Amino acid sequence: MSPVKTAPAELTAGDAALRTQYMTEVLHLLYPKPCRTDGTPGTLVAEYLVVPNAHRPRLLVPTLSPAVSAAAVRRYAEPQSRMARLKRDAVVAAVHARAAGWLFRDRIRVTGPVSAGIDGYLSDALRRDLAVSIHIGPARANRKPVLQLLSPDGDTFAFGKLGTGPLTRSLVKAETAALIAIGNSGLTKLTVPRVLHAGQWRGLQVLVQSALPVWLPRAPLTQRRLTAAMLDIAGCCGYTTGPLTGSGYWHELRVRLAALADRPEGAALAAAVDVLAAHSGETALRYGAWHGDWAPWNMANLADTLLVWDWERFATGVPLGFDAIHHELQKRIQSTGDARAAVEGTVHRADELLAPFGVAPVAREITALLYLVDLAVRYLTDRQAEAGARLGVLGTWLLPVLIRRVEEL
Repeated sequence: MSPVKTAPAELTAGDAALRTQYMTEVLHLLYPKPCRTDGTPGTLVAEYLVVPNAHRPRLLVPTLSPAVSAAAVRRYAEPQSRMARLKRDAVVAAVHARAAGWLFRDRIRVTGPVSAGIDGYLSDALRRDLAVSIHIGPARANRKPVLQLLSPDGDTFAFGKLGTGPLTRSLVKAETAALIAIGNSGLTKLTVPRVLHAGQWRGLQVLVQSALPVWLPRAPLTQRRLTAAMLDIAGCCGYTTGPLTGSGYWHELRVRLAALADRPEGAALAAAVDVLAAHSGETALRYGAWHGDWAPWNMANLADTLLVWDWERFATGVPLGFDAIHHELQKRIQSTGDARAAVEGTVHRADELLAPFGVAPVAREITALLYLVDLAVRYLTDRQAEAGARLGVLGTWLLPVLIRRVEEL
């Protein structure tokens, strides 16, 4: 598993400042007082290299040994391009050769009682020695500390997530429950992480899950394998069938919308949902489970299995095919950067995307539009715009396409 999101190649000054601020906040959470992270003399709890530097932090790499430091960088994320892999490999080589002193001048020394830091807690919980590498992610409402856990010889054996506020605590709890549920459901078409530990520490919600072997050689991913894996998840908790407006999904969606009634975007979505109800309320749909964020960066295809991680949005009882629509949209946004055109293109492909899921032709466009409503409600509920997320302002990409397509029904 590698739950790290791919970051933009370049950071603006504002982005960099926010990351630096976030790094400080994360360190205070992971090493609360009486620990110190300002270089104060004392018993050394942990030491980190800041990669690439303290002004643009992306990764805090433990300095336990050259092997551990190199492994932390190598397993931080799987680069998607040849140039990115070359850059990653150069950093790995530099760290392993102890050249980090001149390449990465910024270091953080944590001093204080060992028992007060996250290292001590996780070591006790997992009953093994370990080192922690810390990912510093971009601004998002659901941003949370993500920890790579390494053995003393440099083996990445787990990843940890820490819920720090109401939203992220609920997401970490949800992912814990999801991994337990799907882990016992008899999946055959994909591999998911196992829960190694779940609990609370100093007010934080903790989930430690096994590392999936994303570093193994990749194989070309066929649409057939991807669809089979999505269908495996869709049926893992059973299916139901019934008219849209009589479904549990519809009731839950209206409840979520009601909580957004005081926001202009919420009112626009509610109006769109009213049109959908009038047009297709009696349309019979099939409902099952979905991953909730099945994107290219949350999976890796090997020769014998498809690895899939990041299950915090898993849900049951949703219209069949949501995962296929979501994956297509995210793939298009990633490849072109034009989110609005990506929405248009995804809805245009609804027939082709949903046919393998057994969605009736009359229900395919409605399913795609319902997915867009669902995604919009998620963004608004999470307050992604207020958190500074890149696509947080829905009026610039998702809402115009959704409203126009609903009006054209």
